[in-house]
Amino acid sequence: MEIAPPRTTHRLTFRDAAEDDVPALVELVESAYRGESSRTGWTSEAHMLEGRRTNDAEVREIIATPGGRLLVAERDGAIVACCQLEHRGDAAYFGMFSVRPGQQGVGLGKTVIAEAERVAREEWGVTGMQMTVISLRAELIAFYERRGYARTGRMSPFPYGDERFGTPLRDDLEFELLVKEFGAGESGNDMR
Repeated sequence: MEIAPPRTTHRLTFRDAAEDDVPALVELVESAYRGESSRTGWTSEAHMLEGRRTNDAEVREIIATPGGRLLVAERDGAIVACCQLEHRGDAAYFGMFSVRPGQQGVGLGKTVIAEAERVAREEWGVTGMQMTVISLRAELIAFYERRGYARTGRMSPFPYGDERFGTPLRDDLEFELLVKEFGAGESGNDMR
């Protein structure tokens, strides 16, 4: 897998994750979604799921997957956000999007999404992005809709019993596919 050179924008430096980043990335993802630290941000899933969100082996696998990247955003040398990109034909899959809880709500997530879309368009030539979101996450889905993503109504079951996804605290979890089609000449800098 070829590593892209770092790119700096909006006082953030974007780069591909490396093996040395794995512990910090696992800690970031966990802090954004699970446990008490996640409750200080608005992306927490702690009210729906307990347990781990990811682990070292899963993050290493994402980094090593051909046609995939784990994009890291740093500020002043510290990792503040990340997202997974996976090239899937005409589209890119966007996942494992994490922003440090104390830095949520100030536009950092919008900047990361814009950079992920730029990478997918310019480096892979895809025509759109796809993601799956727990359908009960209304506030999170609304955030993505403001970025141009549309709900499809296409649901997939939550993998109950698979410890890799955590321990559900409810029995009505499912994922919804969200999509965004890139328009001609779209710059990816829409900061709505």
